Amino acid sequence: NLFGKHLQEIVKKHIMNYYVYIVKRDFGFAPNPFGMHCTLATCKPRIRKRAEVNDWIFGISPKKKLEGNDLIFAMKVAKKITFNEYWVSKEYEYKKPVLNGSLKLMYGDNIYYHDDNDVWFQANSHHSFADGSINYYNLNRDKKGEYVLISDIFYYFGKSLIAIPFGLKNEFSVGIGHKKIDEDTAQKVINWLENNYENGYQDDPILFDNFKRYDGL
Repeated sequence: NLFGKHLQEIVKKHIMNYYVYIVKRDFGFAPNPFGMHCTLATCKPRIRKRAEVNDWIFGISPKKKLEGNDLIFAMKVAKKITFNEYWVSKEYEYKKPVLNGSLKLMYGDNIYYHDDNDVWFQANSHHSFADGSINYYNLNRDKKGEYVLISDIFYYFGKSLIAIPFGLKNEFSVGIGHKKIDEDTAQKVINWLENNYENGYQDDPILFDNFKRYDGL
């Protein structure tokens, strides 16, 4: 009934979460902001496992003395799907890495699937070894997240990272791992982003000069 539906919406809104974490290496891989979607398919397994549709994720730069902790990206989760769903989807085919393509294609994050016997496959990518073989350190960490988070409402600033407004930097500051921030704090920044920036990709990633592998160590 309508009352039950309304109550569900209230509960859903009440439990929305707002995650903040440090983006240590901004290659355009995690998150991958290219095309119509910003995706988080690797790294940050706890966030990928726990975040739900309509939650927001903020990625900030590392703190350096009195500087840093600036906003690299913000994304609202529109879908939460499994690795296999991501891999077979025609919609997200363009997120698969093409290592003889452009730098944006090389950093594709659609790299995992597993068979019915739980044998995992890892595409030749930023997270595999130089010869294309599976890097199990990366695979084992990435698959702990279980899900891929997909956003079509996002603000990705990359190397044009911006200061967090309204004197709220301390509320967003985080050390190891991630933290949650309260809704009022998050919404102030979200509203400010909506009023001042176009949705989507603003600038290239910070480390977007040439293709590199990450060994996971």
